[in-house]
Order: sequence, then structure tokens, then C-alpha cells
Amino acid sequence: MTGYGLASVSNDNYEITAEIKTLNSKFADVSVRIPAQWSSLELLLRKLIVDSLVRGKISVNIEITGKNDDSTPLFDEQLLGQYYSQFKSASNKLNDDGADLFRLALHAPGVLKTGEDSLDLDIAEAIKDVVIEALKKCDTFRVQEGDELSSKLADYLEKISVLSGKIDLFDKQRIITIEEKIKLGLANSKTKIEIDNNRFEQELIYYIEKLDISEEKVRLTTHLAYYTEVMAENKPNGKKLGFIAQELGREINTIGSKANNADIQRIVVEMKEELEKIKEQVLNVL
Repeated sequence: MTGYGLASVSNDNYEITAEIKTLNSKFADVSVRIPAQWSSLELLLRKLIVDSLVRGKISVNIEITGKNDDSTPLFDEQLLGQYYSQFKSASNKLNDDGADLFRLALHAPGVLKTGEDSLDLDIAEAIKDVVIEALKKCDTFRVQEGDELSSKLADYLEKISVLSGKIDLFDKQRIITIEEKIKLGLANSKTKIEIDNNRFEQELIYYIEKLDISEEKVRLTTHLAYYTEVMAENKPNGKKLGFIAQELGREINTIGSKANNADIQRIVVEMKEELEKIKEQVLNVL
């Protein structure tokens, strides 16, 4: 499900901000951006994230800023001098003019201070806490979206149920029409044949049974009720809802193939339209 969470913590030494964004995905696809100095926390944070959000394309961005006062040096002057001396010596040996030596020394590893180097050792725990807070806000966002989604799914299910009930208006007449069409076809046949009425009735019953859709309608109603029941459960059921939607589609398709009636087939098309909406939205469900 889509979601968003933003949290931050600040004290006299540092400020930490965690931003979490989630998009729909069948699996947990987690991307964590954290300053290299605390990259050792990444595995721990990934576990926290997956345990909380379960699945989705999850992007986590953690920013850590140290707070320097005026007395805090912006660079390591001693280390800068060491780099410069060595660069200067190498430049003289190579007969280079040494125009960029100071810039190279200033940007050498460890010379510039970001403020992060002086942070307290408790920063790891602070990072964990701020990520947990951002996860809570992201989860709240998801719950709100889930409530809206649940309402939409319930509406689609209700429409399918209503459409299924309309099939009954045409089902009985459909059978009568089929029987009359077969009898009329035999009566108008140019080939004069002797008809065994008992055998004819047996064959007609067998043929009508193949077109019977009462079992499909019962299973469709059962699946609709089960879908509503599963939605009400307080646990991640997105995949199960997807499987039930497949069963709904199977019954609707069978009704359409057996219908042999234009009115019922139009209803089937409308049910398929609502089912496609369900399949599209259920991808957003955990």
C-alpha cells in the first residue's frame, strides 16, 4: 500500500530526520539511505521496517546533521598540513607547478568536518527511535487509506451481488426458450424421423442440465460472503483476497459460457467490470 511517514529528533549535538515512502509491491523491496558512518545499522533497520510494513516498495531516507558552534573547527588543520606536505613533495619530484595542491589536500579523506564526527555514541539508539516513529506515522497513513479501500471493495462486491440476483429474472425463461427452440427445430425439420418421446425427454434433460447455472450462482454467493468475511479480519490478507477474486472470476466466466442468453451475458459483462475493479484495488491490500 502507499504510505508516508516523517519523523525527526533534535538535541544540542545533532538532528536526525527519517522519511519513509511506500508504494504497492507484491514483496518487500526496501531501500535504505543512511550516512556511511552508520551503515552498520542498515540490517537492523531493514528488519524493523519489514516487520512493521510487511511488504511494498519501501524507500527510507535518514539524514543526520551535527550542530557545530563557533568554537568547533571546520577542518583538521594538522591533517591538512600533512596532506599538503606530501602532495608538495611529490609535486617537486615530478616538476609540477602544484597549483591545485591546497584544494586536493583540503578535500582529502578526514580533513573536512561535517559535524557528525563529534556526535554522541547514543546516536544509534536515536536513529532507531526516529525510524520507529516514522514507521508508526506511515502505518497510520496506510490504515486511513485501507479504510477508504475497504469501502470501495465492499461497494464493488455489493454490485456483483445485485447483478447476480438479476440473473434469476432471465434464468427460468431461458430454459423454457431453449426447450421450445429445440422442439420447434425438430417439428420444422425436413427430414421425417420417428421420435421416441421418452428418449427425447431424457436427452433434453441431459442437455438442459449442462446449461444449468444454479451451482455457479450458489458458489458465487458463497465466495462473495467469504470475501467480506476475510476483509473484516484484522491481519494481512491481501494475497488471500486475490485468490478469492480469482474464484469469483471463475464462476462468473462459467455462468457466461453456459448462459446462452443475451440478457444474462450482458449481466456477466457488468459483473466482470466490477471484478476487474476489485482485482486492481486488491493489489493495494497487504
